[in-house]
Amino acid sequence: MKIGNIDLGERPVMLAPMEDVTDPSFRLICREQGAKMVYTEFVSSEALVRNIASTARKLHIDDRERPVAIQIYGRDPEAMVEAAKMVEAARPDLIDINFGCPVKKVAGKGAGAGMLRDIPKMLAITESVVKAVNLPVTVKTRLGWDADNKIITDLGPRLQDCGIAALTVHGRTRSQMYTGNADWSLIGELKADPRMEIPVIGNGDITTPEAAAKAFDEYGVDGVMIGRGAIGATWIFHDVDQYIKTGEWSPLPDAEKFALLRRQIKESIDRIDEYRGILHIRRHLAATPLFKGLPDFRQVRIKMLRAETADELEQIFREIEKTYFN
Repeated sequence: MKIGNIDLGERPVMLAPMEDVTDPSFRLICREQGAKMVYTEFVSSEALVRNIASTARKLHIDDRERPVAIQIYGRDPEAMVEAAKMVEAARPDLIDINFGCPVKKVAGKGAGAGMLRDIPKMLAITESVVKAVNLPVTVKTRLGWDADNKIITDLGPRLQDCGIAALTVHGRTRSQMYTGNADWSLIGELKADPRMEIPVIGNGDITTPEAAAKAFDEYGVDGVMIGRGAIGATWIFHDVDQYIKTGEWSPLPDAEKFALLRRQIKESIDRIDEYRGILHIRRHLAATPLFKGLPDFRQVRIKMLRAETADELEQIFREIEKTYFN
């Protein structure tokens, strides 16, 4: 699969952009584990144009992450164009436009998935951004606003006509947020549309190697994007890559999974500071499948998620390893 001149190979699996999740350390680890491309947290076009420091920091990328995309969102066409030019100067491999974020503070203001209620404006912004930069521009969106407005099969070709180089579709509507099951049938229908010449990438509920393979086999997508399934489980890309290549997969040893979690903790602290770094990493510790199903783990889990120092977390990790993994 190619996006512009970026060759991602056959059946690529990518890391989805996730706010407050896809920081530089997390992206790099996922790349090392087998993700074929990674995406930054989304970047507010208006905040970037106003030179908000916390937003500008999101443009930092490490050459070891490549290929890497920077994702932008917004509702003002001029700000989106200006932000795209600023992003281009940061030298990502491509620019992605977020038309899929469902949260109220974004979609409720007309940005992200809110654009699904104003298709002419969505198309105008897309075409303007494509014309403003020399990098490939892609779009990530959803099936539609709600169950009565699943418009993606009509919208996909229109976005393609704006000049985008690839389209990613999350198999839910905005109204669903992250509830229920992702519906891949319309993603498959879009991919099968003979009008579609650009890659179609599917996203939603990919949490196992088998689910990734099914997405390729049953729905014919060109690529698969993993989001929440990678939180606290960067090794999912190792498992998926192995399964797609061989039809089999062997999970990483638990010791290696612990090592990856420890690395995330350390690098999060190094990037921010100890207190905020640990706060940032808690969602990964809460979500990791490494601890799921362990008997009598509730109190240990609470203790782990209340830890405030690296030393506390390390002591808890050692207790967990000794109690459950020896």
